[in-house]
Amino acid sequence: MALVALSAIPLTAGALRLIQLAGGPAVIPADHRFTGLPLPLVVHIVGATMYLLVGILQLMPRFRRRHLAWHRRAGRVLAVAGLLVAASALWMTLFYEAQPGTGGLLYVLRLVFGSAMAACLVLGSTAVRRRDIAAHRAWMIRAYAIGLAAGTQAFTEGIGGAIFGPGVLAADLAKGAGWVINLAVAEWALRSPARRRPALPTGPQQTGAPS
Repeated sequence: MALVALSAIPLTAGALRLIQLAGGPAVIPADHRFTGLPLPLVVHIVGATMYLLVGILQLMPRFRRRHLAWHRRAGRVLAVAGLLVAASALWMTLFYEAQPGTGGLLYVLRLVFGSAMAACLVLGSTAVRRRDIAAHRAWMIRAYAIGLAAGTQAFTEGIGGAIFGPGVLAADLAKGAGWVINLAVAEWALRSPARRRPALPTGPQQTGAPS
């Protein structure tokens, strides 16, 4: 599954970073920015692990229909995990030293998309409380698309570097492309006829089921 493959990229890097911070072998290059205050990074990695992996099940229609009670409970946990991911990303952008090789454009993009992810989660949670399932599903899919961008960026950075060569602006644009591509795919999926077709209710339990 594509979502599993994309999730595996940032989650593997995150796991290796946690092992390194815990005193394990430095499998990936050390980053001195995190040594003084690693807690925001740890929150970000742990929250992202839960958000990306559990989110895959939330996005599977067949699984969702068969496990509505689990879907509701997991959705609450997922919303909190997603907000922790967005908040920790914003904190690291604002207060950690800038990552070497990045510029002002990426700084702005991280603030924009981190805030957008948090806003999507809040809007999605608000929508399900008023029983607007279509809006809830749309906002949650957008939030997940933003959160999954780290996996897409592994490809956009590689392709961008091969085409445009090294450079701060090129690298920033390549990372930004990961968010844009994911959101474009999410919007395409939301607007496709199959997605827009209203689902037949299966009973009172489904009416208020978060997606």
